[in-house]
Amino acid sequence: MRLEGKHLYLRPLELSDANGNYPDWLNDAEVCRYNSHGDTLYTRDMAQAYIASVTDNPAYAVFAICLHEDGRHVGNIALQQISVKNRNAEFAILIGEPSAYGKGIGYEAGKLLIDYAFNTLMLHRIYCGTHCENRAMQHLALKLGMSEEGRRKDAIFKNGKFADVVEYGLINNTSIKEPI
Repeated sequence: MRLEGKHLYLRPLELSDANGNYPDWLNDAEVCRYNSHGDTLYTRDMAQAYIASVTDNPAYAVFAICLHEDGRHVGNIALQQISVKNRNAEFAILIGEPSAYGKGIGYEAGKLLIDYAFNTLMLHRIYCGTHCENRAMQHLALKLGMSEEGRRKDAIFKNGKFADVVEYGLINNTSIKEPI
């Protein structure tokens, strides 16, 4: 399955992606400044194991974010912990290539993924949490239509200190269809 946008497309993450820059992103201190990665070495073997674990796993929909202009894989975006029973999933995104920052790629990819979640998977709610200092992710969540729902105090230990996680959510009020 491929989800098409104006400047990019989303395609399922593939084992061959572990041979590209993807594992390096998770070892880059700047890329991982606010997420749970970057504290230990992330290897190509670990990337392949992760990709294998989410492929054909109904609890995950993990996509590579690729640019139309050159097909370059610049990040990953996912629905995680998909619950058919509760019709919800966690939204996660990682733009790994710094050259792709500030160009609206996260927003376009996020809109594609949310549309897929609500109109194909028929989910009712999408949610995410982010480090309290991750202003870019907070801005993206709000721009995607999410609302701030709360804060988990000292929920993440990053860069030698505890930090809050700000929680966001988005409800699909347009449909009461059955999930696939």
